[in-house]
Amino acid sequence: MKETKDALKAGMAPELQISAWLNTPEPLTLASLRGKVVVLHTFQIFCPGCIQMGIPQAQRISQEFDPSRVAVVGLHTVFEHHEVMGRDALEVFVYEYRLRFPIGIDKYDGPAQGVPLTMRAYQMQGTPSLVLIDKTGRIRFHKFGHVSDLAVGFSIGALLSEEMEETPEVAPTTGTSAGNAACDEDGCSI
Repeated sequence: MKETKDALKAGMAPELQISAWLNTPEPLTLASLRGKVVVLHTFQIFCPGCIQMGIPQAQRISQEFDPSRVAVVGLHTVFEHHEVMGRDALEVFVYEYRLRFPIGIDKYDGPAQGVPLTMRAYQMQGTPSLVLIDKTGRIRFHKFGHVSDLAVGFSIGALLSEEMEETPEVAPTTGTSAGNAACDEDGCSI
């Protein structure tokens, strides 16, 4: 965990901790995606904000941007109702919503820890969350909740043009908590 905290302090994106992948023939790593802008979209299949806003946005990004320059990666990170949001349910969801981008299932080490490993490493507050990682592997944007298409498109375009400042623009997060989860139309928080 110390390596993860050091990476975050340096603005570097911690490696994804994934138990299984969907929609990709081989497991992905952030190291293998260097040279591309990575759009990391986190979601849960029963999160209203994810279904109404986050997932459609990730689909649009994957359709609009050149996949040789922008990699959209979904992260199914479950911090509540684990028994009904397993891999089988996710596979049906991915099929029904016709999701085509790669989706990793965040590793979960049980109720003792509560929050899945990648979600914890990125200090996410809930779902949906959006993380933009530049071509060198640095976190340039990190936001819980819905972000407008215009803002996301502008940020991706700036990263593709390498016009953003050298200092990472990481939205402040308060980390994860062990409190009760709550969902509304904007998202699900932990």
